[in-house]
Amino acid sequence: MDLSDDVDPAKAWVAAFITGVVGLVAAALLFTRQVYHGILWRYFWGPVHADAEGAECMVRFPDTGRTVPGESAEFGCSASAYDAAAVAEPGYTVVSTLGYILVLVFMLVGVYLLLQLFDLSPYRNFFFALVPFMLFGGALRTVEDAFVAAQRAGETPAVEFPASAVLISPFIYFTVFAIALAAFLASKWLSLQDLTETYYYPLAAIGSTVLAGTFGYLLSLAVTTEYVTLHASILVIVIGVATVTAALTYAAMDRYWPIVTAGTGLLSLVVIWGHAIDGAANVLANDWTHVWNLGDYSAKHPFNRFLIDTTNSLQGGTEIAGVYVGDGWPFFFVKIVVPVLILSVFDEQFMEESPRFAVMLLGAIVAVGLGPGTRDMVRIAFGI
Repeated sequence: MDLSDDVDPAKAWVAAFITGVVGLVAAALLFTRQVYHGILWRYFWGPVHADAEGAECMVRFPDTGRTVPGESAEFGCSASAYDAAAVAEPGYTVVSTLGYILVLVFMLVGVYLLLQLFDLSPYRNFFFALVPFMLFGGALRTVEDAFVAAQRAGETPAVEFPASAVLISPFIYFTVFAIALAAFLASKWLSLQDLTETYYYPLAAIGSTVLAGTFGYLLSLAVTTEYVTLHASILVIVIGVATVTAALTYAAMDRYWPIVTAGTGLLSLVVIWGHAIDGAANVLANDWTHVWNLGDYSAKHPFNRFLIDTTNSLQGGTEIAGVYVGDGWPFFFVKIVVPVLILSVFDEQFMEESPRFAVMLLGAIVAVGLGPGTRDMVRIAFGI
């Protein structure tokens, strides 16, 4: 007997989810110092707290449960100077990155099982309808950056920590997913009630509406406050560079490597564009913000930092032959080459045999590039 015939994948996923959550909570309660303070707080919750406070780091003392910004602690952010305290800095670490990847893969399986309950055809239109939500996620993340800017300006933000944690990675992914899921269910209902001809038009409309509302809120802050200032030229440059690069790359693939575009068509253009946004925004944030007299925006991801440090070491600084080029520029090319290589897997056979699974994977690939890229672009564009 085949075990798969007796096991419902959806029920198995839910059981695994509940078991994992219960096990994690139990471990945190039974081994508080080792599991909660040493792992969960240090690598996951602590960085979120530091990000929300706009602090260089947060220091937590397990004996008292007290958490303070690094500037208020005895030894600052020097983790080695403390006997038992845990120090967490904003951004990602190798440990947190691996943890998030595992969670992402597990959640993607859950999303796939959930979407099996619905008719998503035509799949490509479903993919395009989700793009506004990816842009919305990046813009929404910038709203939390505006809250931090308000704190630094001595004002009370609209939402304070810990409530603001829902707008910080990784929790913002769940926030955006919940909003997108609600929009999807509402769109399907409208379609089933024959109030609309399709479900994907209202889905795209809802995504565009929440995106416009979020961006409008940031614009209102730029008009009414001193700690947010719009630099529209940054938006033009990043979007322009990404769009031109994506179009040229897609045209080159279509001519010289058609197997990549034969299966995905314009979906591959969106994938490349999303990651080109991320690459262009990162390079501009790392190397060129001085043009607008903005502050420093350092890379928070271990891979970004490694690439920047390696480039700086090989170049001997930020200049080549006496000309300033920065040290973040290789990241842009990485964000073009890697998506192209990934797209080579999505050939015609794969897209025809597993269209639902393929579109879901492509959506996830776009989201991990376009979401963070939009956040970086919008953040520097508003100077926060």
